[in-house]
Amino acid sequence: MNYHVNGVELHVEEQGQGDMALVFLHFYGGSARTWDKIIDVLKKDYHCIAYDHRGWGDSDKSAASYTIQDLADDAHALIQELGLKRYMLVGHSMGAKAAQLLASRNPAGLEALILVAPSPPTPQDMPQEIRNAMVHFYDSREGAEMALSNIALLPLEENIREKVLEDMQKSAPLARVAWPETAMLEDISAEVKNIHVPTLVLAGESDPVDRLDTLKSELLPRIPHAELLVIPQTGHLSPLEAPSEITKGISNFLSKQRLENGE
Repeated sequence: MNYHVNGVELHVEEQGQGDMALVFLHFYGGSARTWDKIIDVLKKDYHCIAYDHRGWGDSDKSAASYTIQDLADDAHALIQELGLKRYMLVGHSMGAKAAQLLASRNPAGLEALILVAPSPPTPQDMPQEIRNAMVHFYDSREGAEMALSNIALLPLEENIREKVLEDMQKSAPLARVAWPETAMLEDISAEVKNIHVPTLVLAGESDPVDRLDTLKSELLPRIPHAELLVIPQTGHLSPLEAPSEITKGISNFLSKQRLENGE
């Protein structure tokens, strides 16, 4: 289903039920489908909402701006449109940076934050030539295959691999440019200190993009109450490389939150 929020049309997929919602934000190159295997399990107990960011998947590709603030504003507007009373944010990579910014505003109804292979709140240290290359990675299948080989450590099932390559190319040119040239460089480190909900960070042990050492130095010290769970021998696409481990980590964290809330 599509929802018109914050000036754009977002493609949204809803599954499951319950009084607690999980709102999933995907990575640069992904779509709502990134979360399929994880939602297949969690939908038994939670209202799961995954959507395509502006410029990606089946969402509106006519927007002129794709900053982290835009993505955070979109998520908040969608949450309000859906009338969610209790929810948790689950963000991956770029989506996790947007989730951090939204969580820092302490919006009504937010009860926890789950960051999967998250981009740090500080500007990412990356050579300019790599940023320049990233702009064009998703222009063709060949470029998408190269990008995928650079960020995933574990082999993907063939049908999953095809979906990822399709998602990478199914994007607006401005959205492809915005992350390496603008959003990746945005500094939200002052804002994330205002996050007051329980936070879980799921990091791939061998993530070549958002490295474990970077998360330990740039993210974890800045978010109060954040706890770290390392997924062994996993790269940057952990929701696709190791969906069972990610699902288990999320489920255990959610169960812990329910116990602490007396549910």
